Amino acid sequence: MRLDVYVPLLLSLLLAAISPVVGRRVAPALAARVLTAASAVTAAATVWSLVLLTATLLDDAPPVVAHARAHGQRLAAPVPEAVGLAACLALTVVAHRLWRAVRAEYGTRRALRRLCAAQPGDTELIVVASPVPQAFAVPGSPGHIVVTSAMLGALDPVERRVLLAHERAHLNHRHALLMTAANLAARANPLLTPVRSTVAFLVERWADERAADAVGDRTATARALARAALTAGHAKPSCALGFTDRAVTRRIAALQSAPPPHLWSVAAAVLALGLLPALGAADATDDLLRLLTNVLA
Repeated sequence: MRLDVYVPLLLSLLLAAISPVVGRRVAPALAARVLTAASAVTAAATVWSLVLLTATLLDDAPPVVAHARAHGQRLAAPVPEAVGLAACLALTVVAHRLWRAVRAEYGTRRALRRLCAAQPGDTELIVVASPVPQAFAVPGSPGHIVVTSAMLGALDPVERRVLLAHERAHLNHRHALLMTAANLAARANPLLTPVRSTVAFLVERWADERAADAVGDRTATARALARAALTAGHAKPSCALGFTDRAVTRRIAALQSAPPPHLWSVAAAVLALGLLPALGAADATDDLLRLLTNVLA
């Protein structure tokens, strides 16, 4: 247990380091999926490792100590007591961060539902009369696309098709679920924050590629993205997935070149990296259970 329990933390650093490279080299749809899955498993394994480290404090509990003394056993601490106390504190902080993230997500979803509540259930496009140029997808069943009149007025017909295709891709491929998973993983394990940022960029790139396929013109898609970004300027970003968010210049540059390949070997390596923390946590769990069984036998 002395080493295995720390494996998820060490591999979190490695996953965070390689995620930007994977985001640049692998097709956005594949990269977003594997990075989200790997970060979710790694975050879960990290939290479980904190639980295991906290559980080592049980060897100082009076009933356990009394039982060991009665049987003439000497308790060997699997980790230093200071480490167990630090893990307990970290676990408390993680629980608070996750609670705040879930509450914020619920509040955002509720605000978006209220925004669309007055519309018929089967309405996909909602046009809002506003001088602020914005466009974003509202996840749900069914989902909605919200576009302000200022944004529509700034785009020509082809660019409007690009915008709608982009937001429709967010809804069709359930990008909000990927972002929620990546965000919760980063909340549970702050070392995974770079992975969350990469996934946020990749879902926009994914939607850009779907929009380019829908209109059949990558140049027009890049032009629409540039015009929308210039029109939006410094407008307050939306709380939902938006057309002009997330490193627009990088997205425009990507649309002016060929789509990145589906490197399945790289994707498999990332998934394997995501499974290693779980294996380390499982091995540490087995070690702790054996230790407690021997003490309480």
